[in-house]
Amino acid sequence: MNIIIIEDELKAARSLQNIISEIKPQAKITAQLQSVESSVRYLSEQQQPDLIFMDIQLADGLCFEIFKSVKVSCPIIFCTAFDEYSLEAFKANSVDYILKPFSKNDIAEAFKKVDELKNFFQQSVMPDINSLLSQIAPPAGKKSFLVFKHNKYITIATDTIAFFYIRNEGTSIMCFDQQEYSINQSLDQVAGLLSPAQFFRLNRQYLINFSAVKEVEHYFMRKLYVKLVIPTPDKLLVNKEKSPLFLNWLENR
Repeated sequence: MNIIIIEDELKAARSLQNIISEIKPQAKITAQLQSVESSVRYLSEQQQPDLIFMDIQLADGLCFEIFKSVKVSCPIIFCTAFDEYSLEAFKANSVDYILKPFSKNDIAEAFKKVDELKNFFQQSVMPDINSLLSQIAPPAGKKSFLVFKHNKYITIATDTIAFFYIRNEGTSIMCFDQQEYSINQSLDQVAGLLSPAQFFRLNRQYLINFSAVKEVEHYFMRKLYVKLVIPTPDKLLVNKEKSPLFLNWLENR
């Protein structure tokens, strides 16, 4: 499988290449491109790859400008910090739309979708876009969680949850009314069930609801200090590498 990466953040491109090499060691990265201009030139002059990993915002504009200049016939996996372009992405041969920061599991699931839809991509006729969206569009997010407390099963609506966090090596829910519940899923599993537009993984211990954010302050070593509308057991800090992604998440609703 020949793959090209279109990504203007070198660190993200290197991370993506490393993950691809782990998941698909037989795959070959034939090019790493950083701009609309270089992508158009490459796709116009070279044989099209089997798959493209593509960021939305490139050094010289949005990636969708590429499709105005050159026909791209291979499937595309979009990896971006912005969630507002998903519909436009799916109109451009997209097989998945992954929000940064992505994980190895995210990329593995995207490859699984490529494998499942390989028969479709061998066809020359594109299906109806609504049919494609129904098959591969990302879910809106889990609406509730079933918990057990005081010998009773209780359903907790997701929009009443301020944050999830790791406590005593287990995962706990903290609601806006400051009621706390334990669940069996790991924090990684919970993150995969939720809408990435509504919940953000601050660090290894905390996954927070957008509605719970009260204010954000600059902290030492270019970190961010996040304050929620309810108290948290720990000080919520975002490291300097993830800070731009967190600020983008706050801004791009």
